[in-house]
Amino acid sequence: MDNEKQCLEYFRGNPVWQKVFEGFWKKYYSYGRFSGTVKLSHLTMPEIEELEGFFRKNFHGQKSVSISSDKFCRALSESRYSVITPERLLELYFGSKPVGKNEQEERRQKQIREVFEMLRMQYENTPVYHILESLMKQFQMTEKEDIAHWKRKLTLASDIYNGLPYRSGRTRYLAVFAAEMTGDPHAFDAGSDGGKILREIVELDLENRGIILEENNIFPAYKKQKGFLSVGILIDEVSNYVMLSGVNIRKGNGELHAGMQGFCVEQDMVQIPLASMVEWKEILCPHNKLFIVENPSVFAMLCEINAGNHAFMCMNGQPRLAGLNVLEVCGASGVEVYYAGDFDPEGLLIAQKLHDFYKGVFHYWHLSVEDYMECRSDRQISAKRLKALDKIVDPVLQSVAARVKDLQTAGYQEGLVKQYQEDILQLR
Repeated sequence: MDNEKQCLEYFRGNPVWQKVFEGFWKKYYSYGRFSGTVKLSHLTMPEIEELEGFFRKNFHGQKSVSISSDKFCRALSESRYSVITPERLLELYFGSKPVGKNEQEERRQKQIREVFEMLRMQYENTPVYHILESLMKQFQMTEKEDIAHWKRKLTLASDIYNGLPYRSGRTRYLAVFAAEMTGDPHAFDAGSDGGKILREIVELDLENRGIILEENNIFPAYKKQKGFLSVGILIDEVSNYVMLSGVNIRKGNGELHAGMQGFCVEQDMVQIPLASMVEWKEILCPHNKLFIVENPSVFAMLCEINAGNHAFMCMNGQPRLAGLNVLEVCGASGVEVYYAGDFDPEGLLIAQKLHDFYKGVFHYWHLSVEDYMECRSDRQISAKRLKALDKIVDPVLQSVAARVKDLQTAGYQEGLVKQYQEDILQLR
């Protein structure tokens, strides 16, 4: 058996040496050489006896033992393993050479430079080439990160940046885009490492294009959804749609949307998915007014008497990105909005949120106490749901919210269709 193997077997024979060598390994990292003093506490009697045998010194009765590098080197040189240096012993024990932090940092910086040059060659003549330095700052390699893992992360980030769907004038649902980039439709799911990389790349791209999206406390998810839509990624399912009637669209190139124009001519309603809204620039409505209702059945009945004279939209419950996107374009187009919904906690909160969200003229449409009494049902509202009415702070809605809370029953807008229709007919 060679001397190194015997040496390793000896020092692996007692757990106290694990503590000693771990201490000197850390010291080596700090000083860049075998140096310093290791302090050992809470030693067992067999561990103390092991140290006494190697250092030929009595440690009995001591609460702790301090072992300096000089003391260890001297004891090692006087042992049968004298030909083995302390540095070589650490390498044998831990399976890799000890490295000082300065040397490690030099290696790390060299690896970073090599990766940067690799990326420059790999992505020459692509969009990401011009922002590689920014990308590497965005995804800095941590001290504990493996260089191969960091390289894979940068490569994925670069591929995502180059592959953002808007660059080729298209849109992709998130799962489809993930499959195209990685082969895994779930690679960019919320909370995953890939999902975090994608979000940072989207934010970086928007910043480079000068696109600023405001935080939205009313609909917290809106900023993220809008940001993804701006790069051509749809993070909601196909069910994210809105129903419209009498609405015409002007696209970014100044032309009218042929499909929407056709539905206006046919005086028919249409269901529009989010993916079809990417190029919408302006919304055109008769009388510059858009009437929005919460429920599909009411929307359908209003469309029956429309005859192309008015514009309607159905939110179909809680607002999703498609509906909010329409409102955003309407606000920029100067459209006057009228909103009608149910008289229950959820319905009144939707109305308040839309009012706060809309950047234009917004009217509550038949949402008064009198309207509530007209369409009130006998369906009871639970105490838990009624508690949500405390969030109604809009003075216009507070009176009707108080009445709903007092009577504890819901009112549904289907009972106000006649009033809606009369309003619409008067505008002809």
